[in-house]
Amino acid sequence: MYENLSKRALYCMYVAGIITGVVVLAVIGAVDYFWIFPEDLTAGKWISLVLAVLVLFDVAVSPYFRYNRYRYSINDECIDIIEGYLFVKRNIVPIERLHKLQTKKGPIDQLFGVAKVIVTTGGGDVTLEFLEEERAEQIAETLRRRINEIAAGQRAGESE
Repeated sequence: MYENLSKRALYCMYVAGIITGVVVLAVIGAVDYFWIFPEDLTAGKWISLVLAVLVLFDVAVSPYFRYNRYRYSINDECIDIIEGYLFVKRNIVPIERLHKLQTKKGPIDQLFGVAKVIVTTGGGDVTLEFLEEERAEQIAETLRRRINEIAAGQRAGESE
């Protein structure tokens, strides 16, 4: 059964998107201000305007869709994460392939009481994002126990 994110996750996504949007708009403004091709000044202004509108649209719309599409499921066999905005991505990670677990909170995450659980496998990292802090700790502890059970079972199988 898939679990959804809390409303705190949505607010965190919006704030992160706004901060990123402000930085991108500042870069667009700086490029527009220091435009080095005076003969193409009108074209540059139009390009900047289109980019600014696209950034504002993305900041307003993407958190809503990302929040509503984000689902995760954890069972004895695997971790299954579905996420995306324009393109929906699904990550399925077998529990026995886990090498390392890490919880992480950035400044914006701390502000909204959310955290990430980063799962490292031989093939790379998979991140469960925007989880409530308590839920992130609970997931990390459950996965740690499951990894230890698998490791103990493997050691017992080798000693026989």
